[in-house]
Amino acid sequence: MDLKVITEPRIAAPPEGTVVLLIGLRVNKFRMVHRWVPVIGSMIPMLIELRKNKEHGFLGSRAWFNRTVIMVQYWRSMDDLMRYSHRSDGKHRSMWAWFNRAVRNDGAVGIFHEAYVVSPDRMHTVYRNMPRFGMAAATESVPQKAAPPVPGGERRRKAA
Repeated sequence: MDLKVITEPRIAAPPEGTVVLLIGLRVNKFRMVHRWVPVIGSMIPMLIELRKNKEHGFLGSRAWFNRTVIMVQYWRSMDDLMRYSHRSDGKHRSMWAWFNRAVRNDGAVGIFHEAYVVSPDRMHTVYRNMPRFGMAAATESVPQKAAPPVPGGERRRKAA
């Protein structure tokens, strides 16, 4: 991961159909460590598998840890994401089966995911004084050429 700060204003330039996946868990019962620690640990083999095999369509991720663990993932397409998640020989399918057997509905740990298909002409990104990050790190980072449009079709003007 390149942590060099880029001072030039930049934007992300993802291909049409790129997917943003929010995936994570919430610890509901802290004392049931034997339930939620393995769930957190189950992400590691999946991420290793995804990083080793670019053909799955995984582009990158970033995670934050607190009571709620959230990972933002970027995928080439929704078809790639669905294909990976249902692969009978993949880590995700076996981990999902394990979760359904071991944790089920005991309320100790919750899991979630939300997947969104990106349309570049209907998104807005800004990166300034940042290393490559988020969508720009997963896809492409390009200079911000002009001020972004504002509602009503006018462009923002520089302050005099």
